[in-house]
Amino acid sequence: MRKEELLKKLEEIRRELMVVESKKASGASPDNPGKVRHLRKTIARILTEINRREKGKK
Repeated sequence: MRKEELLKKLEEIRRELMVVESKKASGASPDNPGKVRHLRKTIARILTEINRREKGKK
């Protein structure tokens, strides 16, 4: 994936995480309790890939 695609995907996942966390904070039972953890790990993977590419350019 190109950097622009990674950034777009990152934005989408962060929005989804915000929705899931707001449901959790409001007291509603989550549809999938492991989703928050999965989303956080996906965000970390994307950021790691972006940073790895940036360091490779220097």
